[in-house]
Amino acid sequence: MSDVASGAANAGAETAVRIGYFAIVWKELRKNRVAIFGIWCIFGLCLIAIYAPLLSFNQPIFVSIDGTWSLPLFSALFNRLLFENSVDIFFNLLLVLSPLYVAIYGLAKRRSGPRFAEVRFRVVGWLSVVHLIVLCTLLPAHLGSVENPLHRSSAVVSYADQVAGARASGKAVSVVYPIHRYGYRDTNPSESVVGPSAKHFLGTDTEGRDVFARMLFGTRISLTIGVVAVAIYVAIGVVLGALAGYYGGAIDGLISRFIEVMICFPSFFLILTLAALIEQRSIFHVMIIIGITSWTGVARLVRAEFLKHRELEYAQAARALGIPTRRIIFAHILPNAMAPVLVSATFGIASAILIESSLSFLGIGDLTVASWGETLNTGRLEGKLWLILAPGFAIFFVVTVFNLVGEGLRDALDPKLRS
Repeated sequence: MSDVASGAANAGAETAVRIGYFAIVWKELRKNRVAIFGIWCIFGLCLIAIYAPLLSFNQPIFVSIDGTWSLPLFSALFNRLLFENSVDIFFNLLLVLSPLYVAIYGLAKRRSGPRFAEVRFRVVGWLSVVHLIVLCTLLPAHLGSVENPLHRSSAVVSYADQVAGARASGKAVSVVYPIHRYGYRDTNPSESVVGPSAKHFLGTDTEGRDVFARMLFGTRISLTIGVVAVAIYVAIGVVLGALAGYYGGAIDGLISRFIEVMICFPSFFLILTLAALIEQRSIFHVMIIIGITSWTGVARLVRAEFLKHRELEYAQAARALGIPTRRIIFAHILPNAMAPVLVSATFGIASAILIESSLSFLGIGDLTVASWGETLNTGRLEGKLWLILAPGFAIFFVVTVFNLVGEGLRDALDPKLRS
């Protein structure tokens, strides 16, 4: 009987050991219904960004003429004449490969069984690495020449004319279109600044481009801006803050003075100045500019955490064992100092989206992408309410849901608020 009790106690202890820090944080975060609502909203925005071509595009999903069928939309996803921006290629590739990724994720979950909670993030991480490798392999061929690497012709085919001609000839035709039959780059000067209707759900802008389509594809730009810009400045801030906090002394003084000098400059005006100096701006220039001007807050957070953790017992024990300094910094102290950085990064995503929208609103963003800020600026210039409300609400909604998640994550990471 004692053996059974001892075995049960050991099993309970083993289970307790397996509960990691982030599992505890997730358990606390799930108690916050507002934060969970924000997470589901972000997940929905990601789905809209991935499947935007299935919601609004000018190419049919499926065409069958006298038994000969094709999938024009999927071949058009990698047509440089329709999608020349790397952000669109990233999401289009994710759209095509998402069924495979879901299948791999489901297989890993089935084979791992109860241990899946331990390897879930590792599976997602490996899938992300594979996706980036495929993207980096595809982009040079896609952007380096007009000839498209994924199909024979890169010309834009008017399937609407083909379908109309086939029907006029009496051929058996079957065609399936997206919900909305407009791409975000389609221009029609004869329909300039047209109000919302059954044809154009949110009206058109000054160039006759469909606002609904631009709002959908603008989700891609906003999410990418937020994640990439924050990743850049978190990386810079973590490295500089870790070095300053761990070594102290002259290194800390030098980095701290540099941080103070950067803080002296008004960040938004510094971003405006750098953006104005670039003649051929792209969305990646905007990401880099936001990233290299917004790292000071993260650096100060990490520095403060390192000043505290470097004197704790586990850090002193690691130094006594002769563990290399770089391993102590990045493998031992940094994981324990990342809690405030995660909260700051969540708020930073919302801030980066707002900055990009502001740059586009002022005409300093990338004019080749479907930016919500550009549409908002068009509405201001034209004095049209529908061109103001749609992007304004979208910006407000995205910034709000990220802030809700940030608030919930901050509470979940605070031990004093745990029940």
